Amino acid sequence: MERPHLEATDAAPAAASNRSATPGPTDADAAGGSLAPRALYEAVAERLRQQIFARELEPGSWIDEMKLCAQWGISRTPLREALKVLAAEGLVTMKVRRGAYVTEVSRDDVIQVYHLLALLESDAAAQVASMSDAATRASLGALHEQLEAEVGQRDAFFAANERFHLALLEAAGNRWAMQIVVDLRKVMKLNRHHSLFRQGRLVESLAEHRALMEAIERGDAQSARALMQQHFARGLEAAAG
Repeated sequence: MERPHLEATDAAPAAASNRSATPGPTDADAAGGSLAPRALYEAVAERLRQQIFARELEPGSWIDEMKLCAQWGISRTPLREALKVLAAEGLVTMKVRRGAYVTEVSRDDVIQVYHLLALLESDAAAQVASMSDAATRASLGALHEQLEAEVGQRDAFFAANERFHLALLEAAGNRWAMQIVVDLRKVMKLNRHHSLFRQGRLVESLAEHRALMEAIERGDAQSARALMQQHFARGLEAAAG
């Protein structure tokens, strides 16, 4: 296997602030190309994150630190710092004297994640419906149109769906809710039975989004909240099986 080229130094998190102006890796870099200059542990964390999302590292699998260090030409220091980052995000589980494992989510985990997402995102939907301006509604409408266009392409629909939900959170203006949701959505990607995998779920999800957008456009906060809660309830039925 060709060893990826890493141009950053073995920097720990304390040194990250000194490189805040340094560009990070592009999506192509993270997918397996060379890693652009930045704090090395951040670049390593992003590569591991993408391998987990792509199931190159399966949920429950042991992360072979020595093998990765040899493949990427790095020491164990930046790799271990990267694993700490992913552990904080819930993507990796550290086990005493056993090392790091890709987190394996249980049915209870899925239920809990969906419960929190429903609370946070339904609150955001109500706030946006009651307070957003025409420009914000138009921006969300454009993202919804992307969903309409991508319903026949599952991976593209996944990406457009996440963009819509995060844009809604951003429009609500609660950065703490946004931070929590971003991490919860990372954990959702570990679920082997993702809600949108179920046959017919993409079309159902799109119809739910359509109803939500209509509530937002008419400024109906109560309906927007209820529709987002229903959206996650139906998603949970599909995801938890």
